[in-house]
Amino acid sequence: MAKDKQKTRRPKKQKTRRPKRVISGEIDEANISVPKPKKFSTNKFKSKRAAAMANVETLLTALPHHSISQAKDFVRLHPDEEKYWSPELCFVNVPVKGQKRDTLHLIDEELAMRYLPSARILRFRLALATKPNDVFFLCHVPSQNLDNNWNASNQQACEQAKTLWVQATSRKEEGVEAYKIDIARDPDAFPAPKWPTQTLDEIIGRTFEGRMIETEDHPGLLRLIGAKQSVS
Repeated sequence: MAKDKQKTRRPKKQKTRRPKRVISGEIDEANISVPKPKKFSTNKFKSKRAAAMANVETLLTALPHHSISQAKDFVRLHPDEEKYWSPELCFVNVPVKGQKRDTLHLIDEELAMRYLPSARILRFRLALATKPNDVFFLCHVPSQNLDNNWNASNQQACEQAKTLWVQATSRKEEGVEAYKIDIARDPDAFPAPKWPTQTLDEIIGRTFEGRMIETEDHPGLLRLIGAKQSVS
């Protein structure tokens, strides 16, 4: 009977913890949100130098130089004749040891006239030119004997190439002493040239560096007149 008299104990109610509120600067811990980890991206670490340098012009170094027909392709000449076509210049071909072909040199006209026969002196202009896709070269433009069919047709091709894609081909095999001038069928067949901003003098100077005869002791002139060259 003693057991019956014992009171049945009820389980104590667990106290519900109320979330703390922010009162006078106190922190409500229950409402604190844990920040989610940021998703990694490589964008921040991308190399941007190539993109930033894409529009920087590449300076031209020494260029090949030849007539428009020797390009054996469609050609454009710079449309600004005043800035990118030279005046008539003086040249000579100099034999160079170890090379099969003579090397073209610029020469001061007074030196050329003083030491060389007139037949050895070449006179023509240089114009900045390009094949399709900015393959630049210096084009030899005739400036003398324009009554000669070769020179006349050559000069005509150069003039047309200021605004059109032109190809000049020798007609010698046909028995014709002149060049055949062909215009590209479609004016936009090739991208418009991206002409460099370097001056023509800078381009010619780089192209003929070491091959400009300006003094009497230049090895090129000594070779042409058969004078003994000093051995350094």
